[in-house]
Amino acid sequence: MYLLKTTASFDSAHFLSGYVGKCSNIHGHRWTVEVCVKSDRLIDSGEKRGMVIDFGDLKCETRALADSFDHALIIEKGSLKPKTLEALDDEDFRVIEVPFRPTAENFARYFYRALTKTGLPVKSVAVYETPENCAVYEEEPCLR
Repeated sequence: MYLLKTTASFDSAHFLSGYVGKCSNIHGHRWTVEVCVKSDRLIDSGEKRGMVIDFGDLKCETRALADSFDHALIIEKGSLKPKTLEALDDEDFRVIEVPFRPTAENFARYFYRALTKTGLPVKSVAVYETPENCAVYEEEPCLR
């Protein structure tokens, strides 16, 4: 089995609605996304011969997705009052509403599924909130 990894980072703020503790307040992270792809074999012809995938393609897809969250306030849909959202919009703040609580665990699943949809042979995605703490998501293969 061949495994390739790449990373991309983005800076953003979030908070955990309904959480009791420091993370209920808006705070920021330098999120790092580590994507691992897998293959049992290498490409056997053409310019990409001897590769699982071109690292440039892997990095491009990973960075594009990470960049889409860069320098934004990421919130769970419905977690702020409409007036608060309106005020943030009036100030031209970049707010991204997601349909999940913005935890490292949920981001790992989100990145895994989004990158899989691009056709990448994703094995796992790790999302680091800090250099020491990460959540990893991978899906078990379907047994038939």
